[in-house]
Order: sequence, then C-alpha cells, then structure tokens
Amino acid sequence: MANNELRMGGLTPRDHAFYGLVWAGTTLTARVDQALTRRHDLPLSWFEVMLWLHAQDEPVAPSELGARTLLSRSQVSRVADSLQARGLIERIPSPTDARSVCVALTEAGRRAFAEADATRREALAEVFDDRLDDQDIAALGAVWGKLKARPQG
Repeated sequence: MANNELRMGGLTPRDHAFYGLVWAGTTLTARVDQALTRRHDLPLSWFEVMLWLHAQDEPVAPSELGARTLLSRSQVSRVADSLQARGLIERIPSPTDARSVCVALTEAGRRAFAEADATRREALAEVFDDRLDDQDIAALGAVWGKLKARPQG
C-alpha cells in the first residue's frame, strides 16, 4: 500500500501562518482541556472564567466576563451556575445596581484554580514551554498584540 500523505497545496506563506495559528490553538486547547477535565473535572471554559476572576481584587459583573472571555453571555451564565454549584464562586449583590450581581472566587475556588493552573502548566510544558525560548515567547507576544489591536480608522 502506498504511503499517501495528505498535504496542503497552493497556499501562500500567510495561509500557512494562519492555519498554523488555528492548529496551535486547537491542539493546545484540546490538550489543556483534557488534562483539566481528567484531573479536576474542570472543563477549560470553567478554568477560563476562574482565570479572569483569580486576577481581580473585586467581584466582577458576569457581563464583563462575557466581554473578556471567549464565551458568550449565556455560556458565562451556565459556567457561573456550575462553578457556584461546586462552591468555587459566589454571587454578590452589585454595589452599583440593586438588580444585578457580581461574581468572585471563593477560597475553595482560589485553591481549585491554583491546582488546575499547575495542571495547565504541566500539560503545556513538553509541547509549549520546553520548545519555545524567551525570544520565541516575545515574538508570539508581539504577534498577538498586533492581531488583538483594534483597527484604526
């Protein structure tokens, strides 16, 4: 039987760069999601919400999380419900709007986040950290900065 490798043809260097980003994002995301789910029963979407909450000094409106994460407003609400059911976040009345609530990590949530973040780092060590030096990381940071910048005009 012939060894027929699939390959992409007729793509420009920009096409290859784009598909490389897609491949890297998909592959690394799947790896982290599997590790977090297996070890902590914590899907990556939950971890992402916890990541944003972990960095905040004050409770955050769920709409802010929706604007910052890669999740829709309804997904953030479902994730918040699940995290609250596990005692990892708490809902607190908004200090500025009596009809709204804010969310914050509980102490159990902070501990769970720290454990999950260690798992994330471990899952990425061999396929990301060990392969990229500081110069590579700086180059990626510059690329992400350009891609995330809002177009002027």
